[in-house]
Amino acid sequence: MPTILTHAVAAAAIGTAVLPRDCGARTWALGIACAVLPDLDVVGFAFGIPYASMVGHRGLSHSIAFATLMSVAAAWALRRETSGRDRVRTWLFLFLAAVSHGVLDAFTNGGLGIAFFAPISPERYFFPVRPIQVSPIGAAFFSRRALEVLSSEFVWVWIPAAAIGAVSLAWRTGARMRE
Repeated sequence: MPTILTHAVAAAAIGTAVLPRDCGARTWALGIACAVLPDLDVVGFAFGIPYASMVGHRGLSHSIAFATLMSVAAAWALRRETSGRDRVRTWLFLFLAAVSHGVLDAFTNGGLGIAFFAPISPERYFFPVRPIQVSPIGAAFFSRRALEVLSSEFVWVWIPAAAIGAVSLAWRTGARMRE
């Protein structure tokens, strides 16, 4: 899995491309939460839930179904702050932020894969190209290995996310100037 920092960076890049200009901090915070929350499934290790279980790490909480439900719940929480077309864009941001978690994890070089289609199918998937170093879980994160992971994430996620953000902001600035 990438680090939670990298999942948050991905959500921020998605937000710059999708969200309406005037959305509030609460929308951004919920989008970042949608991108990070699937990894709460690591708590299952403490309760003896096997990694390969449907509710184990990278199982149901990393699925498209979970991303859909989480984004609908988050969009509902924002219903008073958004209206009309902005509601669709806000939900899209929340959904893409949530689903980006499993997508990024599927690009890592470790673990058992991602149960994208849980609960319908327990099968786990990786992408054919897996350039992102898998992050250690728990206290093991605070090691030399974490620097290797962050370096990998910087190249494969942070730089592309910064490019997406820059292009999106330039596009918005140009659109405002054309108005």
